[in-house]
Amino acid sequence: MSVVMLSVIVSLKVALLATLVVVILATPLAWYLTRRNFTGKFLVEGILLLPLTLPPVAIGLMLLMLMSPRGILGRFWLAVSDKPLLLSWQAAAVAAMVISFPLYLKAAMESFASVPQRLESMAETMGLSPWRCWWKVTLPLAARGLGAGALLAAARALGEFGATTMVAGSIPGETETLAVGIYNSVMNGDEYTAWSLATVSLILAIIATIASRSLSHYSAIRAV
Repeated sequence: MSVVMLSVIVSLKVALLATLVVVILATPLAWYLTRRNFTGKFLVEGILLLPLTLPPVAIGLMLLMLMSPRGILGRFWLAVSDKPLLLSWQAAAVAAMVISFPLYLKAAMESFASVPQRLESMAETMGLSPWRCWWKVTLPLAARGLGAGALLAAARALGEFGATTMVAGSIPGETETLAVGIYNSVMNGDEYTAWSLATVSLILAIIATIASRSLSHYSAIRAV
């Protein structure tokens, strides 16, 4: 199998897992931050959005400590697996998840904020429990915006480089993603492979961006 295809497979595997975990964790959190006020909310939001401004290599250094055999994540992983977390595609997925998390969280918060609270109140007065109201009313109305955010998060996960190299390295066919593959090819003087990987990255990014913009557009029309 070619180097390009191997890098594509690794990147898609990493991005899909990272995006899935981000959506599961950040969706209810985004709703809670949008609909609830509490002491320290501004500080909590700032901390959660911090990866947007921190250098990826700095995040990678923090993850390196957490994923080491003596770190919290490293010890937990060794309890359920016979292989260390570092230098694995799962480590690359964790790095991509941390980097893309605030991007999706921000989009999800904006999406939930666009849902009129009066509709939720009406649904509750008609006998729906808060959970069923969220599932039957809030989530469907915010779905397009959430989908757009998920696509942006996936695109960001596909292009992650700094944190990934810190915790996953660049093992061909194992942890070498598209971004890492481009860097390695350039360093090795293999321009053909570098441009091939860059072209694939560009195509995937364009597809994700167009799809995300389309969902955001329809979501905005629906909100109006």
